[in-house]
Amino acid sequence: MIDKATSKKIINRLKKQYQVSAPLRFANIYQLCVAVVLSAQTTDNQVNRVSPQLFNKYPDFYSLAQADINDVEEIIKSTGFYHNKAKHIVALAGTIVHTFNGIVPDTREDLMSLPGVGRKSANVILAFGFGIPAIPVDTHVARVAGRIGYADSKKPIAVEMALMESIRQSDWITAHLLFIYHGRIICYARKPACSRCPIISYCRFENKNL
Repeated sequence: MIDKATSKKIINRLKKQYQVSAPLRFANIYQLCVAVVLSAQTTDNQVNRVSPQLFNKYPDFYSLAQADINDVEEIIKSTGFYHNKAKHIVALAGTIVHTFNGIVPDTREDLMSLPGVGRKSANVILAFGFGIPAIPVDTHVARVAGRIGYADSKKPIAVEMALMESIRQSDWITAHLLFIYHGRIICYARKPACSRCPIISYCRFENKNL
């Protein structure tokens, strides 16, 4: 576990290293919800490539709820697992329309009741759709957090709790993005570029590649 004072120094160094922004492109919360579901088991860039066509044809929850599944599958096919994803986003749209009166709920519990939305996805929607402090934990966040020493467990929920305890709440959303950028640019899963790491002095990773 890293104390809050040390954590603040780590986050500040990463802020100097990276200019971060949300990797998924979206214009509104409808687009965010759909993009988050599509992003499972694929890259954000791949989702960004197919989402404009999807959103042009189905611009809101109401139109997507009535979409032809086969048509949706064809549009999102390149994101992988497209059969399930198409079912999920059409069902999600229907649930928003019929259960939540067309309004995306702003609680984690309600968001996780939506088809295709787990805890990480719910946290993404809370953070980037509503500006509610949350720390979504993906593979990059979990890896970076573990190597630095924030968490001993690899379980996403345990990593999330550890990060929330060590990082000040006002930095939760930014920290999530910083860890993603760091994981993609320097702290690779294999052969991390430790010699270029701005926070190497804080890192507890045993197999440092210096």
